[in-house]
Amino acid sequence: MKRLVLWMMALLAAFAVNGARAADVLLGAGDVVKVSVYGSPDLTLETRVSEAGTITYPLLGTVPVAGLATAAAEQKIAGLLESGGFVKKPQVNILVTVAQSQLASVLGQVNRPGRYPVDGKRSVMDLLALAGGIAADGGDVVSLIRKRNGASTKEAIDVIQMVRTAEFNRDLEIAANDVIYVERAPRVYIYGEVQRPGPFRLERSMTVLQALSSGGGLTARGTERGVRIKRRDADGKLQTITAKHDDLLQADDVVYVQESLF
Repeated sequence: MKRLVLWMMALLAAFAVNGARAADVLLGAGDVVKVSVYGSPDLTLETRVSEAGTITYPLLGTVPVAGLATAAAEQKIAGLLESGGFVKKPQVNILVTVAQSQLASVLGQVNRPGRYPVDGKRSVMDLLALAGGIAADGGDVVSLIRKRNGASTKEAIDVIQMVRTAEFNRDLEIAANDVIYVERAPRVYIYGEVQRPGPFRLERSMTVLQALSSGGGLTARGTERGVRIKRRDADGKLQTITAKHDDLLQADDVVYVQESLF
């Protein structure tokens, strides 16, 4: 239920920004643009922005466009055409057909990992929605890796808590080349005298009793008095703990149910 609510809100957020105007897109190296001038079909050109951040345009030659919004690039080309005496009051239109420079990556446990365009203002939730949402094995906390001024930073964002509390100040804005990474959800392992032994997703504040319920409960030979937790401490040493029903489990705990002696 919580995931359904989460992704409904995420999709609504994505739809809200899908209407962002093309003028919000900043041009960069690798972008493919189609430039046209109203009434001058011979000036229509589809080209790629070079690594130097320029395009070669008829009558004008090399025109720097990298870092400009499409609206600003339209005005720049129009100004050059008019000041050069080529076209009077030109109406220039630029359409970005491939936004190669404005891409962010969504990786890990999502339904459609890949690189997605940052066309206009996009947030973490927007990109997760474009990637089809967090997969069944994905965790509730995602990592946002950003590089600014040569330095890389990593932010941990608890998307479930953010939605529950409606505190969307943590729904950070995404820029080109940012990386969103969704790790696999933490797990616990249950074996011994349970109906369905195996690995299970560790839910928030999950108790021993809840974990046993996930495993289908005890077999006829199992005993509630014989439940043990095997857990590694901070030094990596394995500890065996006699478990109580309301004990909270931790990631990678192993819950073992012993066989009754009677």
